Amino acid sequence: MSQAPRGLGRGLSAILGDVPSADEERKPIGYINKAIASEKTVKEATADILRIPVELIQPNPFQPRQAFDQEALEELTASIRTLGLIQPITVRRTPIGRYQIISGERRYKACCKAGLTEVPAYIITTDDQGMMEMAIVENIQRENLDPIEIALSYHRLMTECHLTQEQMSERLGKKRTSVANQLRLLGLPVKVQHDLKVGQISVGHAKVILSVGDPDLQVQLCDLVIKNSLSVRALEEKVARIIEADASAAVQEKRRSTPLPQSHKDLRDSLTQLFPGGVRIKRSENGEGTLNIHFSSDAQVEQLLNVIKAAK
Repeated sequence: MSQAPRGLGRGLSAILGDVPSADEERKPIGYINKAIASEKTVKEATADILRIPVELIQPNPFQPRQAFDQEALEELTASIRTLGLIQPITVRRTPIGRYQIISGERRYKACCKAGLTEVPAYIITTDDQGMMEMAIVENIQRENLDPIEIALSYHRLMTECHLTQEQMSERLGKKRTSVANQLRLLGLPVKVQHDLKVGQISVGHAKVILSVGDPDLQVQLCDLVIKNSLSVRALEEKVARIIEADASAAVQEKRRSTPLPQSHKDLRDSLTQLFPGGVRIKRSENGEGTLNIHFSSDAQVEQLLNVIKAAK
């Protein structure tokens, strides 16, 4: 498995100095919610993360994706072996007491390859969306949830209960901007999500790191915070210097860019509902351009595919 070099380039090296990896200080995620030990019927709270034995989990027979990129699967396996599974899979209980995967089959395969005997999972009661919505909302109100758990719960309300950000803000009594900012945390690299989840960095640190778009640089900034115990203020100063150093190039890029037509803006806003991690559209004067979508799970891609199929 190849690993991208950690070189920052002359300009960034002058600002950040040598950034050592913090991998040795990262500890695997340990889910403390109850485990399902057998096929016996138990009362399961759909908002909880449950640890299900791998032998009780079955793949989805309707899974449209049959081939998985082996290199990406190996990378995910290595990440799970080191850090644990950051985003639990989603399953539903079958009449014979097994659990069928709804989303996260690639994560499940990687967990098996990593040697996990139990896989963290959400359980959906597919015939009662209202109860599931209430359970997730109730779960969000708990005081002991970490920021990533909250963000994942918001994402579940969007993908599984089909709520918009506006509807979520009404149900949760929170501002829409607060909901959107929480969802943005899922756009961070896995290592940064892990460090936020276990408390090695704060939400304040994460917000500053999000202001830098490059995922490799985001990880290196996170490493810098952990290794040097940087405060949020100190990190802000580092990032401000990086942004200032890159300002001239950004200005030139802005001059070359063309304002987006309303149809492009509508497309971007619609896609952002499915992909809260980030959607970017660039368009030249002649109408050519690029559409960049950041997704944080297989479920997001599958949801877009279902929307396209339904439109046909």
